[in-house]
Amino acid sequence: MSLCPLCNGMASVETKCSTCHNQMNDQGRLLDYFDDYSAYLDIDGMKLFDGIENDAREQKCPHVFYCTNCDKENTILIQEI
Repeated sequence: MSLCPLCNGMASVETKCSTCHNQMNDQGRLLDYFDDYSAYLDIDGMKLFDGIENDAREQKCPHVFYCTNCDKENTILIQEI
């Protein structure tokens, strides 16, 4: 079983907005935004239908990053360890 260094507070990622070049904020796992109970479901099982190809097989955790300056959202795949 692998784990996400961002979800577990072991690392941080700094990424700039491609539109305005401001710092984007990590808003957590994409899977947690699916419905009210998705945060409580099995992570590996959720990856099978999240719409991101190969994230389960390649052990990557999709995180939502948000720019407060221009309201742009990006999903970035974080390599699990």
